[in-house]
Amino acid sequence: MKQKHPTPVQIRFNDIDLMGHVYNAKYQEFFDLARLEYFEEVIGSLISWDDQGLVIASVKVDFIEPTFLNDLIEVETHIASVGEKSLQMFQQLYKNGKAEPACICTTIMVSYNMKEKVSKPIPNEWKERFKTYEPELNFS
Repeated sequence: MKQKHPTPVQIRFNDIDLMGHVYNAKYQEFFDLARLEYFEEVIGSLISWDDQGLVIASVKVDFIEPTFLNDLIEVETHIASVGEKSLQMFQQLYKNGKAEPACICTTIMVSYNMKEKVSKPIPNEWKERFKTYEPELNFS
């Protein structure tokens, strides 16, 4: 079974729309927060966002059921696969301890050199740390 990184997220009043549930764009903020916490724990200080980092190339979000102000939510994050210059990250938002997710996000991220403004291969150091954290990770 894949190692999944859990991140509890606090819902705030300004996350709620006029329908009384979490506004759809706020979910991306929840996934961003969980993504950064994943990288901080797994990669640590190896990612220099001023030098080489990861940029989002594609995001797909599936909304399964609404989330409300008083729901307790947690985002589980793991990497589905790693290629030469990109990786696919999979995230699920769970609410109130339910077994089924309320929202699912799939993100393609590209390793990118911020100074040169070009994509670069994912550093072997990162790959090793991903593999240590997620032993079943698929490298293509």
